[in-house]
Amino acid sequence: MSGPQKSMFVVTLEINVILVALTVVGVLSRMWNLSYPQAVVFDEVYYGQFISMYMKGIFFLDDSGPPLGHMLLAFGGYLAGFDGNYMWSRIGAEYTSNVPVWALRLLPAVSGGLCIPLAYQIVLKLGYSTLSGLIAAILVLFENALNTQSRLILLEPVLIFFILLAFLSYLKFQCYQQISPFSMFWWFWLVLTGISCSFAVGVKYMGLFTYLLILGIAGVHSWQLVGDRKLSNISVLFHLGARSLALLLVPVAFYLGTFYIHLSILTHSGPHDHIMSSAFQASLKGGLSRITQGQPLEVAFGSQITLRNTLGKPVPCWLHSHKNNYPVMYEGGRGSSHQQQVTCYPFKDVNNWWIVKDPSRQDMVVGSPPRAVRHGDTIQLVHGMTGRFLNTHDVAAPLSPYSQEISCYIDYNISMPALTLWKVEIVNRESDKDTWKTILSEIRLIHVNTSATLKLSGLALPDWGYRQLEVVGNKVAKGYHQSFIWNVEEHRYGKSREQPEREQELHSSPQIDVGRNLSFMARFWELQWKMLTMRSESPEHKYSSSPLDWISLDTSIAYWLHPKTTAQIQLLGNPIIWYSANIGAILYTTLFLFYLLRQRRAIFDIPQGSWQALQMTGILCLGGWAVNYLPFFLMEKTLFLYHYLPALTCQILLLPPLFEHIHQHLLRSEALKNTFASLLLVWISSVFLTYRTLSPLTFGNPALSATELRSLQWKDTWDILIRNQ
Repeated sequence: MSGPQKSMFVVTLEINVILVALTVVGVLSRMWNLSYPQAVVFDEVYYGQFISMYMKGIFFLDDSGPPLGHMLLAFGGYLAGFDGNYMWSRIGAEYTSNVPVWALRLLPAVSGGLCIPLAYQIVLKLGYSTLSGLIAAILVLFENALNTQSRLILLEPVLIFFILLAFLSYLKFQCYQQISPFSMFWWFWLVLTGISCSFAVGVKYMGLFTYLLILGIAGVHSWQLVGDRKLSNISVLFHLGARSLALLLVPVAFYLGTFYIHLSILTHSGPHDHIMSSAFQASLKGGLSRITQGQPLEVAFGSQITLRNTLGKPVPCWLHSHKNNYPVMYEGGRGSSHQQQVTCYPFKDVNNWWIVKDPSRQDMVVGSPPRAVRHGDTIQLVHGMTGRFLNTHDVAAPLSPYSQEISCYIDYNISMPALTLWKVEIVNRESDKDTWKTILSEIRLIHVNTSATLKLSGLALPDWGYRQLEVVGNKVAKGYHQSFIWNVEEHRYGKSREQPEREQELHSSPQIDVGRNLSFMARFWELQWKMLTMRSESPEHKYSSSPLDWISLDTSIAYWLHPKTTAQIQLLGNPIIWYSANIGAILYTTLFLFYLLRQRRAIFDIPQGSWQALQMTGILCLGGWAVNYLPFFLMEKTLFLYHYLPALTCQILLLPPLFEHIHQHLLRSEALKNTFASLLLVWISSVFLTYRTLSPLTFGNPALSATELRSLQWKDTWDILIRNQ
């Protein structure tokens, strides 16, 4: 009699040895001697400042991209215990002992290293052989510029990682679409595609074009599903709904989530506050909030206020006046009113204060109880320091002859009291009975007599106006452009010296607390708008270049030079890879058009499966190159060679599939195939030898002699640094 049978639990684990090996080799290649050099290298001076501000919770605005990449870099510093106390003052400055250089460079290094196994898997999922996948991995491994960029506190490797992860995730999702739709893995890869796209956009705005490419591919595939009569209507709806959820809603949610974390961390006032609105500034700890906290909420007749224009271009400024008058004649011979100048001044100043006066009363103090100014009320604005009334009239403005001059009224024995009346229009009101609120209300001031609207033209006045910004009266104000919009920033209730007993009563009025009133979405939209519209005016950089220079590798960037030796780091690509990628793109396009024309003539040279693989390869690789390269021709910003690296990576992935296609479908005889394979081996060897030759400039070690450096200057446009002996 046999004993009780024992149940056995069997676990099968499949390990792709090649994938594991490529992952290890890729990460180690980027992490080798990662702490060298112990000095600030090129844009580390830029990203390092943001890392320090994260460590201290200080608000900043980077107009070059969203916050996810900065947060990921800062997370490495946080885990290593970095306190943010480092100046990041200049390129080449030595790092102090409290800066965890290795930890700060770890994320870009790991991201760059993981791009190597990702390249391998993408080529495999496109339908090509293991050998083609290995060649793709080798090309990414031995590309000098990709290696250099991955070893520093920079974001291009992180962007490339998420782009490749989005490609791979979508390809894997498509594989499961064929065998098991709506399975756990089907959902996993679909959602990961959306998250990867969201993270690519969250690192740099250029990731948006890759996201649009993925959406375009998914849209075509969804359209094909709609035409599949084998699927029921309910099944098609489920497919479309799943794709909408994973590729639209999930990316938006993750994108918003990164901003939520960003704003939750950066809660203190910082150096970029002035770019933001008064409400945004007041929501931060310190800075403006120390001034505005506890201010009266409602603007009343008798209030003393400062008015800030919400445009913020070219700089934030406040409505201002001073004792000087306009010149009798403007340039060009036009006459002025010769009244007191009114400008917009980009600094806080005592001359920015105005008193809100009730036209029907002579006093300029807040009554008891305070009478709040409401939408549609008529007021006068009295300049606090000079006591003169804000007005406009049918005199051309100094620099904007089609608009009216704004001045402070001086009575030259001419009675024109109506010129000083202004109607308050609250733009963001909820009802016509809304009161004018400090910071929160956005208003337009419309001149009663002429219907002109107070507007910031943004033009700088001549020396007689102290280069302050011109303010005009505009009669054709259309819509609610920010140049017409003003808000009260600083506010206090004016009271007479004879009424000290009313001080407590006035202070008991509703007070402002912007931190509670400004929602996350309000801050998100403002910050997003500023990131997209604000562009810092920077002079042409020594190492800037045009997109045309990138394709032919006619430029390089000197990242770092040792203070004593010739050791240096250059952002310099592997020329063999760059030129091969260009030739491959041209060859692929020619081949694709040839097949397309032949098929139009009903001649099918290759099997349908090979044709579909070739199509998908071109859409992802050549399309990825196009969407990450061509938009730079439309951008008005300082551009550098490293901007080309995402496009280059996509172009590199095109080469191995193209080689395999030529080997399998275009070469008929074994002799030709063997010759082609031999040439490929020579080509790969030249890739490695070129990588090795340029590696002293890639890693900044060892130092080369002047003769050796000159021998590496294969193009006159390469800026290799050679010290005078």
